[in-house]
Amino acid sequence: MPDKTKAVRVQHGALPYRFGPDGALEILLVTSRGTRRWIIPKGWPIKGLKPAKSAAREAYEEAGVRGAIGSKAIGSFIYDKGLEDGVTVPCEVGVFPLKVERQYRSWPERHERETRWCGPEEALDLLDDAGLRDVVAGFVTRLQARNAAE
Repeated sequence: MPDKTKAVRVQHGALPYRFGPDGALEILLVTSRGTRRWIIPKGWPIKGLKPAKSAAREAYEEAGVRGAIGSKAIGSFIYDKGLEDGVTVPCEVGVFPLKVERQYRSWPERHERETRWCGPEEALDLLDDAGLRDVVAGFVTRLQARNAAE
């Protein structure tokens, strides 16, 4: 079992969200290609792009969404990434909030993944990675508190 306190690889992820017509918060999840588990769009750093822009690119490629990406990570989580050669390495994913402004009908990985908009409770139920769930739950709590104060 790898030591999860020391991630050997880094990825950048986006947490796509929007507010529905009724003002309710919605979060967009995607399935992973291999296990079909519900996750957020994430991937390896892209040369020449800052981490937030790299996360935004992944959100477009994996979920077909574009919008305003936050420049600061809202948190991170560590998971075991299976590589093509069968090796598993711990990865730390920095997560950036992405306020979705547009969702495309067609995008690069449309035929490889499912996407689903859901309310915060459903999103938390669908995510089986505890670390990712903690990041999403913290974001939802902060966003709801901020909106209640406005």
